Amino acid sequence: MTSVANLQPEPAPILACTISRDVQNFELLIDDMEQELGENWGDLSFEDALLFLDQPDSAALQFVAVAVDAEDEVDLTRISDIIRTAKTRNIRVVLIADQVSPVALHQLLRLGADDFVPYPLPDGALHDAIERLKQPAPVAAAPAEAPAPAPQTDEPHHAPRFKAKGDRDGVILPVHGLAGGSGASTFATNLAWELANADKTKAPRVCLIDLDLQFGAVATYLDLPRREAVFEVLQDLENCDSDLFLQAMTSFNDKLHVFTAPADMLPLDIIGPNEISRLLDMAQANFDFVIIDMPKTIVAWTETVLNRAQVYFSLMELDLRSAQNVLRLVRALKAEGLPHEKLRFVLNRAPRFTDLTAKSRVKRLAESLDISLDMQLPDGGAQVTQSNDHGLPLSETAAKNPLRKELAKLAKSLFDLSKSAETAQA
Repeated sequence: MTSVANLQPEPAPILACTISRDVQNFELLIDDMEQELGENWGDLSFEDALLFLDQPDSAALQFVAVAVDAEDEVDLTRISDIIRTAKTRNIRVVLIADQVSPVALHQLLRLGADDFVPYPLPDGALHDAIERLKQPAPVAAAPAEAPAPAPQTDEPHHAPRFKAKGDRDGVILPVHGLAGGSGASTFATNLAWELANADKTKAPRVCLIDLDLQFGAVATYLDLPRREAVFEVLQDLENCDSDLFLQAMTSFNDKLHVFTAPADMLPLDIIGPNEISRLLDMAQANFDFVIIDMPKTIVAWTETVLNRAQVYFSLMELDLRSAQNVLRLVRALKAEGLPHEKLRFVLNRAPRFTDLTAKSRVKRLAESLDISLDMQLPDGGAQVTQSNDHGLPLSETAAKNPLRKELAKLAKSLFDLSKSAETAQA
């Protein structure tokens, strides 16, 4: 590694720099920079960065990697000046962020960073970012002809590219958190993404519908805009068709199609059982898998979703409030003669296999509630929160996280079961 603060004439030019408070806090970044650039890169502190960027030598830089962590949030003004200066010198900027708050991250990205990579760096993430930087910046061409109108061009994420044909019969998989903070939205978001990537050659068509109309977090967890078209569809579902439904959706990485919660808080009874049934009809006819993030409140249309579901995932934790809510839910469903057997209880943040005392508590919990815990998900730790704050699925930020591995296994088994059912029907 070369220190560009004391550059001496060298045969090998400096093509890139890291800029950080202390680059030793980002060891994976050092390894990746050496792998990508060999000796053709240098390191700058925040104090030296502005001085160097004003030097003629900085003209040879292809990009700078600005690495920040939570401690750097008190120094955002200086970091912002560095990014602005780099942009005025036509130097591309990659932002490396480790546990930075969403507000600070948003502020730095708005200054014009060309790319963003979370830290710890996922495998190959820096290489992919550098490859993207090598692409020429898009040049706005003079409008020779009036282009065909494209819906919702005011946002970077577009609606699904395919047309509504109604040629599918999707599997409906609702996800319901039985207590606050049980991880239902994280489960739904990452399960949907894993299903969308379940087959490399012929990926299934997957949609994720956020029906928590007041506090839905799917848009946040995937960094997607909340579009006004969502409210318009919800307001007039009786007259909505599949084309309007698809136009209101937003695509994440061209693989997962998301019907987010609306921008404003809405009462849960703005839609009823008939409207929900219409929404599910359109989703099921155009997608192979329909993942639904349900509100924690039981509403008039919860019964509709339960009746239409193949499996109804119910997330809980190893605590008394979850146990009490399980009893209430099962009792209510049995009293109304509803298909409670569709419930699949998922224990989130389950104890490790070495914690024998906690394992015994899990067994007693299931026996006392007279239920079967169909899945026990490990605690993903701080990486889960970081992934959600960065607006990316776990597979993109922490592919080796134990929670991500379990969700990938679940998605693969659901995909295989669906393919087997299709083969049996053929």
